Amino acid sequence: MRYNATQLASLATGPSGSFDREGRLKVCRKPLSNSEKPQDIIERWCRLKGNLLFLMKKPLQKSDPAEVVVLERCHIVESGDNRNAALSIKFESGDPDLYLQAFTESDCKSWIAALREANSEGLQKKILHLQQLIMEMKESEPADCLAREATQAGPILIPKLPHVEFSLACRELAAPARERKPNAVVQVAVINTQEQSLTAYSNTEIVEGTRDPLFLTGVTFPPEYAICEETRVKLTVYDVKDKSQETRSFLGCTTFSVGDLLKSKDQQLTLSLRTSDGTNTVGTVVVSHLKMGEIEDGEVDQIAADAQGQKYTLVCEAASHGTANDKDNNPLMNAVFKNPVCKVYRFQTVDSKWMFVREQMAECTLSFNIPKQLITLYIQEDMRRIQELKDLGDLSSHWDNLRKEVINHYGQMISSYQETLTELNKLTGNHEHARSKTCNKKCSTQELLTEDNSLCIDLTSAPEFSRSSFKPSCSKAEKYLEFIPINLHTQRMRVSCPRKTDAAYDVITVGAPAAHFQGFKNGGLQRLLSRFEAEKKNFSTAYQCIYYSPENTAKAKEVLTNIGLLQPLISSLADQLLQASQQHSSELLKEALKTLSDKTEQFVHALKDELVKNALLALYTARPSYVNKRHSTVCNNVDGNESPSKENCPHPLKRQDSIPHHSEYDEEEWDRVWVNVAKSLNCIIAMVDRLEEHENNNQETATDPKLADVITSHTSWDWQEQLYPLVVTLKDCVTEVVDRAKKSMTFVLLQEAACSIHQGLVLKQRRDVVFSQALAALACGFVMRLYAGLEDKGFLQQLHLVGLIAQFESLLSTYSEEIGMLEDMEVGISDLQRVTFKITEAKSEDPNDLQPIVSGRRDYYTVEVPLPREVFDVLPNEIKEGKPLQVYPVLFNVGINQQQTLAERFGDISLQERINQKNFEILDGYYKSLSEKVPLQYLPCFQTQSDLKELLETLQQNILTKKRKNVEILWLAGTICRRLNGVRFTSCKSAKDRTSMSVTLEQCALLRDEHELNKDYFIRALDCMRSSRHTQGEVSQWDDPEAGSVADNKPTSRHFYPVALLLISSHLLVVWLILSLALLLAKYQ
Repeated sequence: MRYNATQLASLATGPSGSFDREGRLKVCRKPLSNSEKPQDIIERWCRLKGNLLFLMKKPLQKSDPAEVVVLERCHIVESGDNRNAALSIKFESGDPDLYLQAFTESDCKSWIAALREANSEGLQKKILHLQQLIMEMKESEPADCLAREATQAGPILIPKLPHVEFSLACRELAAPARERKPNAVVQVAVINTQEQSLTAYSNTEIVEGTRDPLFLTGVTFPPEYAICEETRVKLTVYDVKDKSQETRSFLGCTTFSVGDLLKSKDQQLTLSLRTSDGTNTVGTVVVSHLKMGEIEDGEVDQIAADAQGQKYTLVCEAASHGTANDKDNNPLMNAVFKNPVCKVYRFQTVDSKWMFVREQMAECTLSFNIPKQLITLYIQEDMRRIQELKDLGDLSSHWDNLRKEVINHYGQMISSYQETLTELNKLTGNHEHARSKTCNKKCSTQELLTEDNSLCIDLTSAPEFSRSSFKPSCSKAEKYLEFIPINLHTQRMRVSCPRKTDAAYDVITVGAPAAHFQGFKNGGLQRLLSRFEAEKKNFSTAYQCIYYSPENTAKAKEVLTNIGLLQPLISSLADQLLQASQQHSSELLKEALKTLSDKTEQFVHALKDELVKNALLALYTARPSYVNKRHSTVCNNVDGNESPSKENCPHPLKRQDSIPHHSEYDEEEWDRVWVNVAKSLNCIIAMVDRLEEHENNNQETATDPKLADVITSHTSWDWQEQLYPLVVTLKDCVTEVVDRAKKSMTFVLLQEAACSIHQGLVLKQRRDVVFSQALAALACGFVMRLYAGLEDKGFLQQLHLVGLIAQFESLLSTYSEEIGMLEDMEVGISDLQRVTFKITEAKSEDPNDLQPIVSGRRDYYTVEVPLPREVFDVLPNEIKEGKPLQVYPVLFNVGINQQQTLAERFGDISLQERINQKNFEILDGYYKSLSEKVPLQYLPCFQTQSDLKELLETLQQNILTKKRKNVEILWLAGTICRRLNGVRFTSCKSAKDRTSMSVTLEQCALLRDEHELNKDYFIRALDCMRSSRHTQGEVSQWDDPEAGSVADNKPTSRHFYPVALLLISSHLLVVWLILSLALLLAKYQ
């Protein structure tokens, strides 16, 4: 056999970038029989180009080729030996197998994938795929051109239209039995013609008891789904015999291509349903492409009635979802919201028209993005605190030991946070660029939920988990995921109705922000914090610390933050003052002086507090020199606002209600230090006035231009020369004040940490976890509401004048461990009041540059939301200038499950009542502030016009009324929130069963009240939406009961379950109590 050796050698020694894959491998030929001597394994450089594998003589890239292998009629087999990353090439011709061993397992898998695609069959598949892509690009070329032109024109909100949406109906289905009509459901699947595989995509709702079912649930393929005219869709019709057991039998199936549907007359197909063997016809299915239009017959028959003769082009009159106003799929939304799952419905209105409803659920990248940023800020803040403690200088042995213990605990918490951050980076990818690449191969929520009906995914596989952007409920007890909110998703319902404007309704669903990993054995944050503050004085006595109230501790942190921000600002402004003096500009000098005066006065005011003076004295008493001279004992229970006594203390104090004082300590020294700052500023002001007066006199006396230039030049030098020593003095005074104040406030925090080492830091970590989950949800809601209101001038004005209301609807019960969850959630939502938002201009339109950025400290955080330049430029000036945007979080809770029934009958619901009353006051205060600053006509209009003031009064009456499971509270609070342009959140333990029931009920109520949904369709619409959520992965209550301990993964004791059954008889209840007590005694003996 002849072959072109020169050409092969040229191919083998080509440039590195011309090969499909290359690298070092260990190579040998396996003998055909045991009698043959096995070859030695030789390390070679291997190069793959097309279907040719070149084996070089040496393991060097530039060595000569030794052998070439044609990869045809062969099979690539992975080695069964787990210890070696190896593979074998088996030839059908009977030639000896070629054994290849890689150095890593990942490298071996890459080689296997490349070799399997190298033969002519793999190349043919690639060619077919590329041909389909070319055809698809040719079809969409006009739309793409329009998109490019629109992009060049400036707007970023360019819609990505769904490829295809259609509705389904069946006719004359074969009855499975004479006495029963079928309960039909259609399963939709996509046929992959290349791989000859079938992928389940969606299914309709179940229509009971009719041979001519009309399905309200349609099918939509989002833009991310690769679909073309050649794509074939398979429709399989089943008869559901028992819904509770989900037993079903096959009726028939049919297939069609998307091109057939789009090119058919009226864009409607009538297909025959055939049995599995293709011999018998069991009915027909009608596929109608959803589009703008009007029902031809005007009237619509009943759902379960005989539909013979009815026209099936049941579509919308109004603008469809893919209009220019559609913002669900624009690049701005896609930067933060990922993996959308779409459902479409058609419901009948009261005037026998059809409304078109699209429901879209999406994940949010902020589920991981915000917690990772927060953990980084926690670590930085605690590291700064350690450094500040070290900068305190020498302390007595008692205080030094306490300092070491506190630093040690801070170090442990930092180590724990760093470990958590490392694990999160492994899951999501440490580099944003790597994360953006995974978007092309992302795994949608629907895929995750469909593959595992219990919402569980393999968290040990980093690549798989990085495709999703949420934490499933089955992972709530994972330690390294405790900062991540549970099941954070956005829910958007867009409605198109005849003769009405399209409307969209948003809600964020998220599991209750709580420390699920730490458990709720001792209650939640609210109870733990109250108990901790009550026991704090005892801790301070045991540790010989000074007790400071929570207000004083918060004030100390505030002082540290203020001086940390103001000192560099004052220094910078002082330098600007010198620059203005050098330029001899009176206007610049006055402007710089005014700004410097304002910030310096703010600085002095922040330190003019008795807490600083008292803390300085306490720090003085903790110095080794003081302890050596006076052996007095540090006392307890001092309020930081009380003025210290000026009496000398030659003997140890008997009263323990004040800080010990010493005659050698000058209590007036601190006053003189911070007053020196004000005096230095006054000297600068006086000098500027004198220089300006001197300048005015020079201008009056200097008539000769040449003489005036000489005077001006000399005066310019004198200005800087006169101001420079005063500015230096001001900086020195500020530095001295900052040094003393920082040490005194750090000492306050040391005492606060020292008397709470055992519990305080644990509570801080729990609070960090809860706040992280709450902030991630709030940021998601804020961004979604902002994106939706970018073109609403009234909303933008309301946003910067008053702020945004964020209403959290909780469905937790006040029973068992859910009490602890609710206590955690209350504190977490309340802590969101410390958060403000800012709108900034993004560096670019890259998705990574559009991610919100968190900054600040534990007592105050700012979330910056970047917007592209085209969007940012049209915002109000107040927002563009960086005005902080306030958020008013409110929480309303009403338990709705069986455990809440037990709590109302035998337990305590005072926690729920207190939460609702407290948050109503916040909501009422927001409304009053809004009424004063923003015209109420800027608020959105609804079909059911009710006065906001009346709604608030009704809400207050319902809160004060003692009514069991008063869900009217939640409905009224949600209605008020929507009227106030707010953002809504719905939560339960895991954001699954109770949450989905609440969201779907609210959506159907909105369709009824605002879009005239036919009352006969209300229950049907509700069932459709809930069944679609079940098919998307919602778990039945018996599969994932929302009860039981998560912390230790043990079910709740079984003897607590029969209470609801025993309520029918007080005698049985007594018997049950006795038996339960006996069971407990027997268990713990």
